[in-house]
Amino acid sequence: MPVALSMKKHLLTLILIGIIAGAFPRYGIEAQSICGCRPDECCNPWSYCGTTDEYCGDGCQWGPCYQSPELNDVSVSDVVTLEFFDGIISQADASCAGKNFYSRAAFLEALGSYNQFGRIGSTNDSMREIAAFFGHVTHETGHFCYLEEIDGPSKNYCDDRFEEYPCNLNKSYHGRGPLQLSWNLNYGASGNNIGFDGLNFPETVINDPVISFKTALWYWMNYAHPYMDLGFGVTIASMKGGHECFDENPEAVQKRVEYYTEYCKQLGVDPGDDLTC
Repeated sequence: MPVALSMKKHLLTLILIGIIAGAFPRYGIEAQSICGCRPDECCNPWSYCGTTDEYCGDGCQWGPCYQSPELNDVSVSDVVTLEFFDGIISQADASCAGKNFYSRAAFLEALGSYNQFGRIGSTNDSMREIAAFFGHVTHETGHFCYLEEIDGPSKNYCDDRFEEYPCNLNKSYHGRGPLQLSWNLNYGASGNNIGFDGLNFPETVINDPVISFKTALWYWMNYAHPYMDLGFGVTIASMKGGHECFDENPEAVQKRVEYYTEYCKQLGVDPGDDLTC
């Protein structure tokens, strides 16, 4: 078996084992990385987590590694044209809360903080990542219609195992924003990275469109970007886990695939293999 294919199957197995094990309470936390590291930790070649040189230096395979990968010449702003963005949001009903909140301008401003998005690998790799991101966003928000999870306040996702991100009992950590950021861990960690108080003011995600897109890009870069070379299906598994994969919600999986393949078509790139989880 070719080394690349063997490695791909090994990584996919590790991701799915993490999901099945249910070590964390919900998608996006269940399979945080190949190692199961927190967003602020690096994963070393032996799949251990840490923040020192032995984890973030040579051989670092995930997380805030010291050596940044080489960027290609793709201009994401030239790919995500106003026509492309409006082609998504125009399908939302005029009464949708997101209709006057989400914008291409807010996305591009947020993008400035994440220069590796859509810039790693070949041009085709970049196109597939952009298509994948917007495919998930389209499904999560109903073409940018929704700002937050339906009936969200009744689904407060708080896990007190994450002691460094203590829940404010007066706040709800339900899904908000383009990728429906959820749980105190993600609100706390993204807030620290972006520069807002996610634990005490989680509603900032639906009050500030730039921060809203920043949380989506932060979430993507931590939970999906590392797996793009394994196929679109693995990005579904890494973010949604057992909530949609393993025949739990095949309709949702299929809709994500449909959006992704449609955007790949618009961007003139083959969607690749391994589309479902």
